[in-house]
Amino acid sequence: LREIGAATALEMRATGLDWTFAPTLAVVRDDRWGRTYEGYSEDPRITARYAAAIVTGLQGAPGSVGHLTGDKIVATAKHYLGDGGTVGGRDQGDNIDDEADLVRLHAAGYPPAIEAGVRAVMASFSSWHGEKLHGHRYLLTTVLKERLGFTGFVVGDWNGHGQVRGCSNANCAAAFNAGIDMFMVPEDFAKLYENTLAQVRDGTISAARLDDAVRRILRVKKQSGLFEAGRPSTRPHAGRQDLLGAAAHRELARRAVRESLVLLKNERGLLPLSPKSRVLVAGPGANDISRQTGGWTLTWQGTGNSNADFPGTTSIYDGIRTAVTAARGSVELAIDGRFTQRPDVAIVVFGESPYAEFQGDIAHLQYESDNGPDLALLRSLKAAGIPVVSIFLSGRPLWVNPHLNASAAFVAAWLPGSEGAGIADVLFRGNDGRVAHDFRGRLSYSWPRRAD
Repeated sequence: LREIGAATALEMRATGLDWTFAPTLAVVRDDRWGRTYEGYSEDPRITARYAAAIVTGLQGAPGSVGHLTGDKIVATAKHYLGDGGTVGGRDQGDNIDDEADLVRLHAAGYPPAIEAGVRAVMASFSSWHGEKLHGHRYLLTTVLKERLGFTGFVVGDWNGHGQVRGCSNANCAAAFNAGIDMFMVPEDFAKLYENTLAQVRDGTISAARLDDAVRRILRVKKQSGLFEAGRPSTRPHAGRQDLLGAAAHRELARRAVRESLVLLKNERGLLPLSPKSRVLVAGPGANDISRQTGGWTLTWQGTGNSNADFPGTTSIYDGIRTAVTAARGSVELAIDGRFTQRPDVAIVVFGESPYAEFQGDIAHLQYESDNGPDLALLRSLKAAGIPVVSIFLSGRPLWVNPHLNASAAFVAAWLPGSEGAGIADVLFRGNDGRVAHDFRGRLSYSWPRRAD
């Protein structure tokens, strides 16, 4: 996680950006939520351990040379607080846990992130017992700033202040008084500025609260060297195209793919496969990088993208083809599974289509109905006597018992991103017959026993 954070920071610096809205520290307790994949785990211990590592990777260690400057950027812990525990997994919904569970579960990542020096915290769209977090003075000020000693600034989410009772996108003293230091207001900023200024002048917002917000923002700007940095185009690494998708970063991403794959089934030790085999690659996700990357990729929901929009990346099929042809095996790509030459094994790649916030919410965890096309493909290959290796792409665990039953081996591959070759690294033995990379991944989210 530290290495991933460092590579991310360097690539962002090349684009001229010096502040990221990451990491997401939601402890997700209902996988129907469309932002499940943004969190690290349902287990607060995992989230706490990862929080400090990713913040350190992005920002550097407090007090170290280059902290928040040079190769590093400002990180944001989000979404504070309880967004992973809303009723029904509803995006921007209501968390009704008691305060003990709010501390034990949902706040677990914040003390380690603050100790690691995170400079920004983003307020959540969600509510706690019906009160929107953007207007929750107790949680934003009493808990976060006073008890936890957070000295950075609190930024709102996209027009989140406008959801506070009595507020609009252009007028919300309540959110500012609750502890929001910087509004995220994309369209109504001019009017919001005028209203906030008037509210300071008439005493609705105190000078002390204004000073606190300004002080926090200026502190982070100073700590990150912004006043001395010059224009983005003049800073170190600016415009360094060679840093975007650099070979070392791609290798790190490929390693992350290998280490996150979870083997859920392996009948009679089918995996790892010999690369000298005759391999069929099938399924809608086999050669679709958009499915590999999921939401928040190039577009908001991750939709409308083609493989051509991802230069330099490898699809899962690309990785398999390279591994098999290097060993003088044979490989055939047939998305629908209709092969021209009978294979020794079929690798079928399927799973969720891309989605992000709001649109990703679902009513239940069943992946597809019993007459779904992906299940039909698996069953047809199994009926033909061909061993099936399923590669399941998803942003969350889903109920796939029929698909497991139709597969000889089943891999939860999550959203592997740009480096599909990382999957072939684990599926196949090396040319010498040895296992170069074994399955190491473990579930950080429990797998559903039932669709409900």
